[in-house]
Amino acid sequence: MTVPLSILDLAPLVDGGDARDALRRTLDLARSAEEFGYHRFWVAEHHLTPGVASSQPAVLLGAIASVTGHIRLGSGALQTGFLTPLAALEQFGLLDALHPGRFDLGLGRSAQRRKSDLSSTSSVPPPADEETIVDGLLIPKHYDHQVLLKSGRAQLWFKLLKQPGAEPLDLDAVVEDIETLRAGPYTDGEGNSARAVPGEGADLQLWILGSSGGESARVAGARGLPFAANYHVAPAKVLEAVAAYRAAFKPSKTLSAPHVMVSADVLVADDDGTAAELALPYALWVRSVRRGGAIPWPTLEQARAHQWTEQDRQLVKDRVDTQFVGSPETVVAKLETLRRVTGADELLITTMAHDHRDRVRSYELLSKHWPA
Repeated sequence: MTVPLSILDLAPLVDGGDARDALRRTLDLARSAEEFGYHRFWVAEHHLTPGVASSQPAVLLGAIASVTGHIRLGSGALQTGFLTPLAALEQFGLLDALHPGRFDLGLGRSAQRRKSDLSSTSSVPPPADEETIVDGLLIPKHYDHQVLLKSGRAQLWFKLLKQPGAEPLDLDAVVEDIETLRAGPYTDGEGNSARAVPGEGADLQLWILGSSGGESARVAGARGLPFAANYHVAPAKVLEAVAAYRAAFKPSKTLSAPHVMVSADVLVADDDGTAAELALPYALWVRSVRRGGAIPWPTLEQARAHQWTEQDRQLVKDRVDTQFVGSPETVVAKLETLRRVTGADELLITTMAHDHRDRVRSYELLSKHWPA
């Protein structure tokens, strides 16, 4: 079975660079991705982060669409807790009006009300309390993000990102409103109606992204939508997320069977040793993410000079151990294991390096060696 490869990009800044440089590199990478034959090119949404320039996916995707011709483009993921369903559909409806039939509207649950986990299905495995190996795939010990989310810095972020008193909709309500507005018109039952222009009738693929077996996976399954599971962000919960999605799946006009894309952090070079060297800054970057905000991508010299404490090593262990690094043959074998164990229909690749040429080369090598 041929499994397409796609790309998730963060428009990362590098040490000594700025946002303008980062965005130009992302545009160049998108052009290269199309040339290399990647299926999709998605961009993330991150705010108030010194090391990431991808803060407004729709704006960035419009720029990418103008320099590419046919590769599918999308958000991975639009943070629905920070905008209304109408705003999300208008943004992507405008993109579709300018570049018809090319866009994936990927939705995430950030900043929404958290429901209790209603899942008690025995087919959904719990997150790992200890590191395990499942048919060759490392499932690391679970990392709890709640410490960061409850920090003073996170509260400041939410203050800046949300309107005072605004109460985000649950994810299912967000999807319902988007679908209703896209079908049009939107009515209130009292004879009043509204139309999303642009947006109504837009030719978009709707995706839901999730990092656990919670609400995102269940909503995607119950609505018969494609689902993207995050091995690169929450590797301990990837099997839980995929199982919950499949357990909840109901056929729809969109899909007759479940469709899963799984993400992975990857770095490919000509040989294992070179790849390992280029990947050294990754741990330092992950440390910054989990201590409050991604820094610009460090240099090799900074990575070599950093003095690690055991506490910090444990902080990044799950991410470092699940990054796929090596020669094309090494990484292809690891990605094939990820595909087999999760049953993924697509794989979503994220690669970062300080030198843009190394990043492009990594994607090129992977595309050439991935089974067509």
